[in-house]
Amino acid sequence: MATPVKHIEKEFILKAAYDDQIPIVYFQNRLKYTFLLEKPASRQLFLKTDRYPDQLRIGKKTDLMLDFRGQVITFTVEISDINKEGVVAGAPQFLYKNLDRAYSRVALPPDLQVQFTFLGDRYSLDFPKINEYETMEAGTFLHKTEMKNLNNLIQQMAGWINEYADGYKLVIFKDVKPASAEERILAETGKVFFLPSTLAGLPKEDPYPKKRLITEEMFKRYLESSRGEELSHADDMISRFVRSKFDGGVLSDAWIPILFQEYVVGYIHLWINQKGRPLLDYKVVDKFLQFSKILAFSFKENGFFEEGRIKNEPFAGKVIDISVSGLLFAYPHSNLALTLLEQSELVVNLVAPKRTINTNATIVRQYKDTSMNYYGCRFLDILPEDTRFLFEFIYGRPITDTDVLFFAGQV
Repeated sequence: MATPVKHIEKEFILKAAYDDQIPIVYFQNRLKYTFLLEKPASRQLFLKTDRYPDQLRIGKKTDLMLDFRGQVITFTVEISDINKEGVVAGAPQFLYKNLDRAYSRVALPPDLQVQFTFLGDRYSLDFPKINEYETMEAGTFLHKTEMKNLNNLIQQMAGWINEYADGYKLVIFKDVKPASAEERILAETGKVFFLPSTLAGLPKEDPYPKKRLITEEMFKRYLESSRGEELSHADDMISRFVRSKFDGGVLSDAWIPILFQEYVVGYIHLWINQKGRPLLDYKVVDKFLQFSKILAFSFKENGFFEEGRIKNEPFAGKVIDISVSGLLFAYPHSNLALTLLEQSELVVNLVAPKRTINTNATIVRQYKDTSMNYYGCRFLDILPEDTRFLFEFIYGRPITDTDVLFFAGQV
């Protein structure tokens, strides 16, 4: 993720840009402009250029970049004056490093058309919905034909559970709506409610790279928002809540959500109530998270979600900028926009006058303003020859080794 540079480091980089005359680059409409700082940076930047900057506009915010000791630094300025020698702009508020894209993004060329389609089937279902998209990766535990046999899968699950837990419950939110505290927070977050020991409480940290657990802090926030409890009282409420499980004979407890795309279909509840038996641990959670994916895939294969399947039609978003590694597009607030979530995968068609590029992309970030939603996408499997063509098309020149070194970011 792009990281703002600290103030002292920012001043150091801008000073080095002047002292060492580091080129500052701007791309627009297949043209590359190179600037050098004419004076030390202060409240304004005086940038001399190698050509008249006819693509720049006074008052327009402009994205610039430079290579500082092998690391790409980007920043945004607002142009206050343009002349034959260069431009004058206000000093940037922030400089950014650790870019999470591999090439500089530029405005979409006017003769490049972009069209999007969801990758795979999409659904509108009457289940609790979260703001993340779960990809359908059922793993390699079972063959596809085995996954279609739902009764067999549930029997296998019961057999596995006997190895790890004293009891289990499989709940689907079809005719039953979330009611208990565990069900409600699981349905709201799509995360695992896990008590390794009812004598120790909820985990304080989530060890998973892609966060999977309901931590103690998350449960406090849930109590505050759902019950109007002040955080100062939440610790006592959590202690009593966990203690009630222990008093009820539960020694270890795990509620594993079953996720299908952005929907929480239900959950698998496991527990230990026999003293002397090993408590549930993260290996057990991992195993049943994987099994929950298999179960969701089996539901799909058996037509469980078929009534909610949406006709998958192409749509055109407004592309803000594009690079060889991805693009940013906007789409108005709408029902379709609600289905565009982080981790959603799209088929992207890039249609240029002499070539059409078909590739897949994943949404890696999203944000919105009062009228539009914005989606940053990363291309997933663009072919090398398409990469070369796209580079030459959007930057207006052949790719070189120097370009690769300059533009390479941390993806």
